[in-house]
Amino acid sequence: MRLDELDYALPSELIAQRPLSKRDSSRLLSVDRQSGALGDHTFSEFPDLLRGNELLVLNNARVIPARLFGHRAGVHSQQPSKATRREHLSGNVEVLLTRQVEPGTWEALVRPGRKLPVGERIRFGEGALEAEILSRGELGLRTLRFESHTSESVEELLDRLGHIPLPPYIEREDETSDRDRYQTVFAKQRGAIAAPTAGLHFTPEIFERIRKRGIEICELTLDVGLGTFQPIHAEQIEEHAMHAESFEISEEVADRIQRAREAKRPIVAIGTTVVRALEAAVLRAIESNANSLVLPGRAEASLFIRPGFGFRVTDGLLTNFHLPRSTLLALVSAFAGKENAMSAYRHAVEAKYRFYSYGDCMLIR
Repeated sequence: MRLDELDYALPSELIAQRPLSKRDSSRLLSVDRQSGALGDHTFSEFPDLLRGNELLVLNNARVIPARLFGHRAGVHSQQPSKATRREHLSGNVEVLLTRQVEPGTWEALVRPGRKLPVGERIRFGEGALEAEILSRGELGLRTLRFESHTSESVEELLDRLGHIPLPPYIEREDETSDRDRYQTVFAKQRGAIAAPTAGLHFTPEIFERIRKRGIEICELTLDVGLGTFQPIHAEQIEEHAMHAESFEISEEVADRIQRAREAKRPIVAIGTTVVRALEAAVLRAIESNANSLVLPGRAEASLFIRPGFGFRVTDGLLTNFHLPRSTLLALVSAFAGKENAMSAYRHAVEAKYRFYSYGDCMLIR
């Protein structure tokens, strides 16, 4: 499939720069996978749009303040001159944490990367926190080991000094309010560098209405990272290689998914990250000859879902609108059908839906 088949025109004024005052006041576009029929709704109608026998699967990943601003502090193994030290200390550095390797050690994107060799140290918060570059990796990644120079732990300092990593299409600096609004109300497990945005529309009141209808809800964790946002550079999308993201499905959740499938109840993924985790867990179960539909445990998802993919567990999908020429739009096109998906996007543009992370959503069934 050609990359330009996943393209569409979007006026910049439709890119949401801030969330709405109420989470559930966003708009919802329903898409019928079979007929392609579209329906315009608000998210507050979501509980009533469900049939009443679904299993909803959420991603409870919690976004960390993964964006850090620091200064160069020199190479650890050298004794630089005074002039070099001044240059290092005045050299601004931006770090975006992407994946925790072990406690205190992270993979990260670093700017300006070319000027920062292995062994270079970076100071944050007037020296309260320091990181050393241990190695270089693929995709421009560096491995950084952090050390606290105060009574606070590394994790506490990252929380205090870090900024919420808003996507680049939100053309403003992060604000205090983003620490709450760029987070789902059910976020629990730390480690994501971006929100599972389909979940941003939910409120406690919406969940109460869903439960009153007898609809079951369960949670998994996928640490949203580079795999979700890495651009497709190949003209034929099949040549694109996904960056792996960690996910975890408990035995209890695997059992609930199994029971829902046996009872022929629809399994609805709340977000594309849930789809990737579920479908990757199904493939793990097949490869290990497991008796269950999905294999529980912690694993890495490097699955690139694109048109032609055979979905084995996902029956419905709630998702925000995604960037053109992206892996996320490829996934949506695979699930809804490419013509249905692109028709829905054209309608959303014409109807002036709000796009991307702080924007509106689609329910595809």
